Amino acid sequence: MTAALPDWLYPPRESGWEADDLDRVPELPRHTELIDGSLVLMMSPQRSWHDRVVRRLTAALEERVPAGWTVEAQMTVRLDDKNRPEPDVIVAAVEYDPDRTRFLPGEVVLAVEVVSEESRSRDRETKPFKYARAGIRHFWRVEDERGLPVVHSYELDDTTRAYVATGIHRSRMKTGVPFTLDVDLDHLAR
Repeated sequence: MTAALPDWLYPPRESGWEADDLDRVPELPRHTELIDGSLVLMMSPQRSWHDRVVRRLTAALEERVPAGWTVEAQMTVRLDDKNRPEPDVIVAAVEYDPDRTRFLPGEVVLAVEVVSEESRSRDRETKPFKYARAGIRHFWRVEDERGLPVVHSYELDDTTRAYVATGIHRSRMKTGVPFTLDVDLDHLAR
């Protein structure tokens, strides 16, 4: 016997879900993403490693972000009508707004994905492609390498609208883009 799905899980229209629907359906689980018009529900529990890296990276970025910019963990970006992914960390060149429910690509300076087992292909393939196409200038992918975070950094090539690798950072990350930053990466997971 198959249990019936709750009504809120069915798309509100024949053409499927749209980005703004995420703000209109209060029953949606926290951390629901929209990828190509399909809901991605974050139902599996995250590892402590993932949570710790996200929290500590968010704090490290908040300490160094330029005035007038904001850092948010696990907020969605409305890329277009059918895509509203949720990066693990966002740096946006806008003031903090306590009522914000999403960012627009032109506001996002950096999107960060901390790779987990259940999101590996989305974090490595789907989301970076979509972020680049939407014009988000910087992307970081954080991988777990024997318990320590390794940051793979990318910058948008305006001609190809694709990301170009700018580095693989272990132990310490020093960069001048998208702002001056020097982070002890090992501390993020310890």
